[in-house]
Amino acid sequence: MTAGWISKPAISALSPVQLLARSCSITAAVTAKSGSVVSTDPSRWFDAGVNLFSAQFDPDRSHIVSQAQAAGVSELLLISSDLAETQLNLQFCAEHPGSFTTAGVHPHQADHVSTNWLQQLELLLQRPEVVAVGECGLDYNRMFSAKQQQLSVFSAQLSLAKQYVKPVYLHERDAFADQIDLLQAQQINHGIAHSFTGDATQLRAYLDLGLYIGITGWLCDERRGTDLQQALKFVPLDRLVLETDAPYLLPRNLTDKPKNRRNEPAFLPAIGAQVANLLQLDLAQVASVSRTNSLKLFGISADA
Repeated sequence: MTAGWISKPAISALSPVQLLARSCSITAAVTAKSGSVVSTDPSRWFDAGVNLFSAQFDPDRSHIVSQAQAAGVSELLLISSDLAETQLNLQFCAEHPGSFTTAGVHPHQADHVSTNWLQQLELLLQRPEVVAVGECGLDYNRMFSAKQQQLSVFSAQLSLAKQYVKPVYLHERDAFADQIDLLQAQQINHGIAHSFTGDATQLRAYLDLGLYIGITGWLCDERRGTDLQQALKFVPLDRLVLETDAPYLLPRNLTDKPKNRRNEPAFLPAIGAQVANLLQLDLAQVASVSRTNSLKLFGISADA
């Protein structure tokens, strides 16, 4: 699979790839003529979670994706929080080979669905670029949507995922018991626990369902990520998926952090470096395993 992104001149003194090279020993070369950054590391990475249409990326979205390619990130999965964002993601995917999207409704948006949202989602799931249902799930932390409405919208999306044989792209915060109950009741066995930050017990519950585990820069946080660092040891390598969740969760193992504190797909190898360190694996192996798992999970051909 070949990315179709076009490199553009760097817009800051230190590009994401240069920052990354300092942090996890991934060499990068700067082309003097163009100012573009090209990774000399042969690994290919799949970023299984990018919020590309976050307002934080509005000033330089094209630059972000060209920097990702320069860092060896050859595929991006764009996350949808609602169906309007899915449409934006689809437009981007049409112009950028190697990009794919989810389609669904985030629990924060559950109170705002239209009367025919399920029919709209069903049509979107028939698009080849749509490889997962979500981001869907339950979030009882800030309760932006009523609990019962969250449960209803989530349950409906699980049913559609089964009907169209699509993996579910799961969000959960302070709602694990209800979430796992619904997944078990609907016999969901195909999907990913996106941006997993739980403990070993929660990890085992997801693994027992047959789900993949999405690991983000939370793993690189020495303050909040200790439980996840311990849980990582129990993640089978064939269930490990890496994602940035950019622009959020900037990896704290970056020695030179960007001044705007914004995470980017180009920093995915820094997460891989932390995985390699904790599991005592070669960085290239982490890249290969996580990319292979992502392609398999989302039903994407490596030659597409």
